[in-house]
Amino acid sequence: MKAIVVTDRAAGTAGMKLVERPEPQPAINDVVVQVHASGFVPTEMAWPSTWTDRRDRDRTPSIPGHELAGVVAALGYGTTGLSVGQRVFGLADWHRDGTLAEYVAIEARNLAPLPGDVDFTVGASLPISGLTAWQGLFEHGRLRAGQSVIAHGAAGAVGSMVTQLARLAGAHVIGTGRAADRQKALDFGAQEFVDLDSGTLEGVGSVDLVFDVIGGDIGKRSARLIRPGGTLVSIVGPSEARPFDGLAIDFVVESDRAQLSEIVQRIRDGRLRTNIGTVAPLDDAVAAFNSTERRPGKTVIRVRP
Repeated sequence: MKAIVVTDRAAGTAGMKLVERPEPQPAINDVVVQVHASGFVPTEMAWPSTWTDRRDRDRTPSIPGHELAGVVAALGYGTTGLSVGQRVFGLADWHRDGTLAEYVAIEARNLAPLPGDVDFTVGASLPISGLTAWQGLFEHGRLRAGQSVIAHGAAGAVGSMVTQLARLAGAHVIGTGRAADRQKALDFGAQEFVDLDSGTLEGVGSVDLVFDVIGGDIGKRSARLIRPGGTLVSIVGPSEARPFDGLAIDFVVESDRAQLSEIVQRIRDGRLRTNIGTVAPLDDAVAAFNSTERRPGKTVIRVRP
C-alpha cells in the first residue's frame, strides 16, 4: 500500500516520504480500515509517540496521521460492533502507525459509524478538533449556559469547534486570533473578537472559561482573566500560571464513540460546520504539508478519489 512515513525527527514534515508499505494486519479487537480521507496535525512531528512506542523504543519508520474516515475492510479476532463494508470515522492510537496510508489497523472502539450523507473528507476533519473542543468544554471545563468563554485561535480547526459548541451550549464567546482572522471567527459564532497582536486581551474583563490552544505568554495572561470558580483549559501542556481562585486543567484528547456520534449528528443537521482549509491527494500530501503559504483551517488528505 502507499503510505507517508517519517524517520527523522529533526526534519519534521520536510522529512516525510511517500513509500510502499505492507498492508497492516488486525490484532485482537482491531479492524483494518480502507482509508478514504485522513486528517493531519502539524504538531505530530513534535509528539514523542510519533517516534517511539509506549516503552520508549524507536518505532520508525512510522506512519503519521491519526484522524480518518473510510470503510471497514477486515475484522480482527473477537472484534464486535462493526462490520466489513461499514463507513466509519475516528481517532487512531498515538503510538501505532497512523492514517496517512491506504489502510490502517485500529481498535474498533476508537471508531464510530459515519452516516452515508457525510463526506469522507468531512468525517476525517472532525475527530481531533471535534473531540478536543467537546472534552475541553464539557468534561474538563464544565461549561454551562450563560457563562462566558474565551476561545483562543477561534479561526483555527480546534478554535472554530470550541466557538461553535460553546455557542450551542448557550455561552457568550469571545474569539481571539490575528487581525486577519476576525471575520472568520465571527462567522463561526464568536460574539466578540480580540486581536492578540494588539495587546488588548485584558480589556475583555473576567470570564468563566478560557480554552487555550496557544500557551506561553498568552496562557499566562489568560489565567489572570479567570473569575472565581472558573477554569483555564489548555491543550498545550500545563499552564505556567494558574487562576487566582479557579482551576487550570491540561488534557490530551481521547477517542470516544458516543461523542463522535454526537458531533457528526450536529454536522448533519447544520448546527456545526467544519473548518477545512486544504484538501490534497495522498500523492501530493508531502508538498501540502510543506507549503510556505499560511493556510488556515484543517488540512485533509484524500487518500481515495
